[in-house]
Amino acid sequence: MGPLTLLVLISLLSAGSPQPNFVLIFADDLGFGDLGGYGHPSSVTPNLDRLAAGGLRFTDFYATSPVCSPSRASLLTGRYQTRSGIYPGVLYPGSKGGLPLNETTIAEVLKPRGYATAMMGKWHLGLGLNGTYLPWKQGFDRFLGIPYSHDMGPCHNLTCFPPDVKCFGTCDLGVVTVPLMKDDVIVQQPVDFLQLEEAYSDFAADFIRSSAARRQPFFLYYPSHHTHYPQYAGRGAAGKSLRGPFGDALLELDSTVGAVLRSLEDSGVTNNTLVFFTADNGPELMRMSRGGSSGLMKCGKGTTYEGGMREPAIAYWPGTIEPGVTHELASTLDVLPTFAELAGAELPSVPLDGVDMKSILLHHGRSERESMFFYPTDPSEKYGVFAVRLGKYKAHYYTRGAAHSDTTPDQDCHVTSFLKAHDPPLLFDLEADPSENYDLATEGHPEYVDLLKRMQQVRDDFQASMQFGESEIGKGVDPQLEPCCRPDCSPKPDCCRCG
Repeated sequence: MGPLTLLVLISLLSAGSPQPNFVLIFADDLGFGDLGGYGHPSSVTPNLDRLAAGGLRFTDFYATSPVCSPSRASLLTGRYQTRSGIYPGVLYPGSKGGLPLNETTIAEVLKPRGYATAMMGKWHLGLGLNGTYLPWKQGFDRFLGIPYSHDMGPCHNLTCFPPDVKCFGTCDLGVVTVPLMKDDVIVQQPVDFLQLEEAYSDFAADFIRSSAARRQPFFLYYPSHHTHYPQYAGRGAAGKSLRGPFGDALLELDSTVGAVLRSLEDSGVTNNTLVFFTADNGPELMRMSRGGSSGLMKCGKGTTYEGGMREPAIAYWPGTIEPGVTHELASTLDVLPTFAELAGAELPSVPLDGVDMKSILLHHGRSERESMFFYPTDPSEKYGVFAVRLGKYKAHYYTRGAAHSDTTPDQDCHVTSFLKAHDPPLLFDLEADPSENYDLATEGHPEYVDLLKRMQQVRDDFQASMQFGESEIGKGVDPQLEPCCRPDCSPKPDCCRCG
């Protein structure tokens, strides 16, 4: 750590010094190989590249699930989705369940320390009866966004690109069109995709400037809809990338990130703000060129191979985090304890699976995390953990393909690659072989026997400590819970239109 970084750190930790602000950006269905800063040759991501060049870029960072809702639950709570019950699969517009209110989110950790909290973008952790599970019930003062995934409603008649290019595909039929909500009120249904990111940029600017004017520390959570299907982009990004619709959507995400950075600069709080960027799960390869890239990593969304859960991640804090690259093991689970430590906030009094990343961020030091556990989209106590990473090694006890990762040449990724148990487990050295091509657990490699025994013990110990929460998704769906801006209109869902 250089003298300047040490001086800033001492200043931040001294009595009476301002608490750091936090901006957490969470991309959707973004692969390890999608960003320019991670080696993609045709992605246009100048603002994210700026974060990567001026911040700390992670090479070994993981989400906890290869699909949306459980990954988001783990990010916000620092706990595997199996504890909170956000499994199997994802929540839907009419889901009866959601992130339990007795779970503690990052926003709820920070609020007792005086933080203003806001969220814009994709929630996807439940809506429920009368908005039971919406962000304003989970510690966020302000919310502008869509309560679930933006493909969870008919989209074939909606405009995704100017002047009037209809969205690719049909999305979910037989449900209400996707709403835009402000706090607990629907302000537009269906949402106008062409204006959405501009609305988010304005929301972020207002929140950052008003918080800075009050000298109040703040936490802004931006789980983006990009680059999930169906891709969309407004006039500022449409047709301006080299990658077609996916590239345009990625460029628009990057543009919103740029708008947030400008708001921080205009408010004079850049040097007191940690911006952390990562993504929820790997690319949806079944969409082919519209589905993203996992780069060197095997398979993508829906699988427990590296392409399904290994994500780009960047920590940016000018004057405090020195630019560079870290190969230390880290996860979305670690965000809550890290923010809590930096803010001087108390941790929830429940078992946490995350660890503090402060040593990595402030000193380019070692990670407190020794292992990572990989659950499938439908975790169960019967099968338990599908894979374990310990140090640089990863062992697969079960493998399975997924529809999300169809169309690739690798047959292991396809939905027709059914559940397979491996005894001994498949073993890969992820530093020498990040693509998981060369199994080391063979008769020709007796030197790995002791390592496999140790990994099995780590897996057994973790599974013994895991208490599965009641499945929130298993509570089922009630079409009457689907959000409608005209609740008494008829016939539903077609009449649910406003704004």
